Amino acid sequence: MSRFLFLTASTREPGHTGNSETLAQRAAASLPADAEQAWLRLADYAIPSFVDLRYTAGSYPRPEGDMATLLDETLAATDLVFVSPVYWFSIPSPLKTYLDHWSGWLRVPGLEFKEKMAGKRLWVISTSGNRERAQPMFDSYRLCAEFLAMQAMPPLWGKGGAPEAVLADGEALAAAGSYFLV
Repeated sequence: MSRFLFLTASTREPGHTGNSETLAQRAAASLPADAEQAWLRLADYAIPSFVDLRYTAGSYPRPEGDMATLLDETLAATDLVFVSPVYWFSIPSPLKTYLDHWSGWLRVPGLEFKEKMAGKRLWVISTSGNRERAQPMFDSYRLCAEFLAMQAMPPLWGKGGAPEAVLADGEALAAAGSYFLV
């Protein structure tokens, strides 16, 4: 059975749905009825700054609290969906900090994070107020997937900006309707 984990990275104030999330909801509506969905808004989790211990301690303890929840949800998913608006031509800070913690999870004794991530699919749904797709951001996600032997799926991108702007992007909305149907 498929389990899709939608990690929303918007930093809009709580209660306000961003364009990337609106586009992701459209795409998720086409998932088969038996596909599980979990939606986590990263801004709602205490994600501390990542501290690189590779060359001192060499390993990391198993995460606790919110980080343990994020790790468990990540490992339980067959498909990770980064719902990632473009911020300054790059990855939003909540998602970037979450990704930084993958470096630590690779070094938790007995966790075998890299082995457990292999074969999962990584999807990216994004919007930006600019006409540009911010290709370097998409390349970063693809490279993360490749490093962990995940399958990087083609991104879904739409024109965002002001709230609900993506609803005027007919091409993105049409693509969302069949995005997960591969």
